[in-house]
Amino acid sequence: MNTVNIVKPPEGTKSPVIAPSGVTAPSGAPNFASKSVPRHLARGVIGFGLIIGSIAMVPVAGPATLLAAPLALIAFRGCPTCWMVGLAQTISRGRLERQCVDGVCTLTKADPAAKAK
Repeated sequence: MNTVNIVKPPEGTKSPVIAPSGVTAPSGAPNFASKSVPRHLARGVIGFGLIIGSIAMVPVAGPATLLAAPLALIAFRGCPTCWMVGLAQTISRGRLERQCVDGVCTLTKADPAAKAK
């Protein structure tokens, strides 16, 4: 049960590929991963902190504090959902391996011994 069969995409379309941070995925799939999990979690704390803080400060400082909420989009690299996708990409990076043979692609656990060579 260590493999997942991936259905071959229709002709002319590109299949999504999760690539490490800083590397453009060959298929043009968006990459939201960070260099490390702690760095990604720090971006989440900043993003959620800005959203929660801007809403919580409205009774104290007025509606002008809501201007801080859009800054969270920079920390999230889009939206909270983009941040969650990036978290999954960051955690799974290097642990999964995609192999395509005769038009059938499978996703398997990466062999750490093969990477050490």
